[in-house]
Amino acid sequence: MYCTNCGTELRDKDRFCCQCAAPTGLASVSRYAERRLTLVRAGKKIGGVCTGFARYLEVDVTLIRIVWLMVAVMTGVGFLAYPIAWLIMPHEESVGSPGSATTQLAHQNG
Repeated sequence: MYCTNCGTELRDKDRFCCQCAAPTGLASVSRYAERRLTLVRAGKKIGGVCTGFARYLEVDVTLIRIVWLMVAVMTGVGFLAYPIAWLIMPHEESVGSPGSATTQLAHQNG
């Protein structure tokens, strides 16, 4: 990859040119911008809220479940926050789910 401003060769992960400081295509893509907080169907126990938070924060789901349970038992807020999060958080659009383009294409070809 080359800088469009000065022509310096760049590494694939560079967000800015090391010579002229021009932003590359990766500069606008934040690490967190591509992630969304969603309910996760795979690996869920009740509603997928803790699994969604674990995926969003990039931590182990067991840690999130333990922290959520501790907050729920000690303060009672977790018992109220879980159903609210379950209702508010959107479902993830998984590849191959009914209605997705991949599934529709498979039905057309198969």
